[in-house]
Amino acid sequence: MGEVHVIGQILGASGFPDNSLFCKWGIHTEGAWKVLAGLREGQTQVDNPQNREEAYWCHPIDVHFTTKGIQGWPKMHFQVYHQDRFGRNELYGYGFCHIPTSPGIHKIDCPTWQPSGTFFESVSQQFLGGAAELRNPDVVYSGSQRYKLTTVATGRVHLQLGIILRNFDKYGIEC
Repeated sequence: MGEVHVIGQILGASGFPDNSLFCKWGIHTEGAWKVLAGLREGQTQVDNPQNREEAYWCHPIDVHFTTKGIQGWPKMHFQVYHQDRFGRNELYGYGFCHIPTSPGIHKIDCPTWQPSGTFFESVSQQFLGGAAELRNPDVVYSGSQRYKLTTVATGRVHLQLGIILRNFDKYGIEC
């Protein structure tokens, strides 16, 4: 079977309206993909930068997959949150990106978005805080339902990933 090793880090985020950000992340696969080693999901620490322009997490990613084919290639999905001074967490954006199919080092900027909600929800958000959230977060990486959403762009999550492919040619798997 072919093997894919993903090594890298979630560097941080930029373009969000406030600082004190953290990120929940996960890797989604479909089909005949199995994890040999590593974690498929996690959470970064809260970073409260002094310059208020970019949050730095440098959160490690190290996952080793095995597969019989490329169908269901791994995707990374993110939920970026803001933590206020009282410790309350407010969703600032969802995002996802495909893990590259070519070996080597890749720098990726993953755009994030937030559901815009109804007019009443947006007015409520301005005065009380909080944001519209998805009932089913799986919609983030499944395109069949995502196109129906009305969204607003928020910021970007920055990644650096190293991809190692092994035994793809031996088993006739082509990317």
